[in-house]
Amino acid sequence: MKQHWFFGALASGRRLAWISAGSLLVSSMAATAASEIQVWHSLNPYNKKVFEGLVKDFNKDQKDVKVELKAFDTPEAIEAALAKAKKREDKPNLVQLDDARSRDDIAKRSYIQPLHALIAKYPVKDAKWFISDNNTFSRDTKGRLMAFPYMVDVPVMFYNIDAFKKAGLKPTVPERSWKGLQDQLVTLANNGSRNCPMTSDQTVSINLENLAAVNKQPYASAENGLTAKGSPTFSFDAMYIRHLSMMISWVRTELLVKPEFDAVAAKRFANGECAVLLSTSSNIGWFKDAKKLDFAVSGLPYYPEVTQKPGNPFVGGSALWSISGQSKEGDAASVEFLAWLAQPKHAADWFQKTGFLPLTKQAFDQTDKSYYKNLGDWQSLVAVYATSPVVTSRGFRISNYPKIKAMFQQKLDGAFNGKQPAVTALKSASAEAGQIMRER
Repeated sequence: MKQHWFFGALASGRRLAWISAGSLLVSSMAATAASEIQVWHSLNPYNKKVFEGLVKDFNKDQKDVKVELKAFDTPEAIEAALAKAKKREDKPNLVQLDDARSRDDIAKRSYIQPLHALIAKYPVKDAKWFISDNNTFSRDTKGRLMAFPYMVDVPVMFYNIDAFKKAGLKPTVPERSWKGLQDQLVTLANNGSRNCPMTSDQTVSINLENLAAVNKQPYASAENGLTAKGSPTFSFDAMYIRHLSMMISWVRTELLVKPEFDAVAAKRFANGECAVLLSTSSNIGWFKDAKKLDFAVSGLPYYPEVTQKPGNPFVGGSALWSISGQSKEGDAASVEFLAWLAQPKHAADWFQKTGFLPLTKQAFDQTDKSYYKNLGDWQSLVAVYATSPVVTSRGFRISNYPKIKAMFQQKLDGAFNGKQPAVTALKSASAEAGQIMRER
């Protein structure tokens, strides 16, 4: 059995240290034959290819464990397959699940084994996570890691440098204020980017969740639900009303192509059709691989009237969750695979080739400055997540949030389509969210 590194101190969720000498063997691995484990995921085509390459290397690197991948088109398809899986052999050992601000609900599922519980059974050596342990992503209320934070991303602003040059904008970077960006979009629309000055595939993230975080405002009461004894509340005040009203006007004047999903918006940007895209950082690898696309990355826009300096968006994305009820050999093999992914070289490759945030501090430190050369503000946008976040960007915990988010999406779509003014859409969204929170 190959020796490996991993992340300890998961029970406390606090200080972790990288130990440079030796490692412990996973005790229950079968020595005579490879243990096979199955990993389910729903990565986009580009990131899927990167992941498949890493898994291929892992399978070649040792003989004790063999990883088989099963790809799904959407997270919803994974959820449906999990619901149908009754026998142990029908279930994966590890599965990619969206965080969806409902990690406590996921942990309560009968077939889920929290990561800290798995590591307690198969202890391994320490390393240091990149994302601050004060961030709530994939952690329970005690700060313990519930899942392997591998597909972690943040929303960013992508911009097409050639489009900015063609429009005569100097410097060829987007304004960080929403008003300044609006002026630039008008110029872009009048000088080569009329069909798509800006688009997005993250409607709720950009216009509600991270409108709060980037402007250092609470998204919900009780420190975004983290200290709530009952149900927190959403109070979409004047900032939200003003912002949504402006977005509605942008859609009406075609400065903003209505947000599109199923990778439509990202594909248009990758093809050079759009000047600005608000999307997740996990598209960086795909865009770097796109032909004839000269792009860079900036932070999300903010309102200087609300905050002098922009805050940081919430961490989002998904993680690899461990499925309970597997054999001892299967659980040990899962840890062996995760430990391999956490090794500095492999973790650095994943970060650099995809745009997901670094898994470990070592992965970030091993990334040469040349990687960031043509990526605008990406290095500084990443670095802040190693530091302890302020209360407005730690994360949020809302009961039944996936259902609430789907409802928010419908309200925003209706507003963009002219069915309701901003104030009406936001008022009804807040009221309905309160009702959904109380559902059992």
